[in-house]
Amino acid sequence: MAAFTAARWVNISRHTGPKVVIVAQPIVLGKAITTEQIKTVNWPGADIPQGAVSKATEVVGRIARVSMIPGEPVLPGKLAPKGATGGLASIISDGKRAITVKVNEVIAVAGFALPGSFVDILVSGKDANRQPFSRTVLSRVKVLAVAQETTAEPDKPKVVNAVTLELTPHESEKLDLARSIGALSLVLRNELDTWEVNSAGVRLSDLMYSQSTRATSSSTAAHASASRQYRGPEEIRGTSRHSVATP
Repeated sequence: MAAFTAARWVNISRHTGPKVVIVAQPIVLGKAITTEQIKTVNWPGADIPQGAVSKATEVVGRIARVSMIPGEPVLPGKLAPKGATGGLASIISDGKRAITVKVNEVIAVAGFALPGSFVDILVSGKDANRQPFSRTVLSRVKVLAVAQETTAEPDKPKVVNAVTLELTPHESEKLDLARSIGALSLVLRNELDTWEVNSAGVRLSDLMYSQSTRATSSSTAAHASASRQYRGPEEIRGTSRHSVATP
């Protein structure tokens, strides 16, 4: 990916077209963008990325909402509002909230739930009948930070005791209630997967009596029933049983 974007950057710089600001050095989300991290080039052709920034002065000093790699055009949606001072608050999307929940090495996907990744959130506990259950309460939730870090090193998973998630106000209420009734688990998902999870959850009975177990039980019951079918009159002498022919 890095080689591809670098080659594209070289290709772009050879053309004479509209001015577009692109990334020259890696940019980390939550940090202010410096002059050295960007470059103005001539974009080839008329197919300019929608909203592309044309002046470096519109970018320098702004806080990055996402991490960016060299060769990538700088778009307004990737920047925090002017005047933002950095930190976690500056990378929260409009209308969203940030909430931190406690996790451990196991339920944080063994350290692979990194900033920028997406997860489903499960709650496990006991229902009104005191029966164990597990259910997905939120799907495709963005991870803003792990521990107190908002940057990610994909090849270096980190064991943490807390993650900060980006949610709508209503989702925040659901999560707050969920963690009050049971333990939370994070399920890592592909960032391109937008499928909304709609599950009724599972209970202990679903684990103890799976479909195959039920089928086996039904088969055994049917066999026992068949073995008890009437087969005509019998004569019993001691422990012996013999069929008796009828005229």
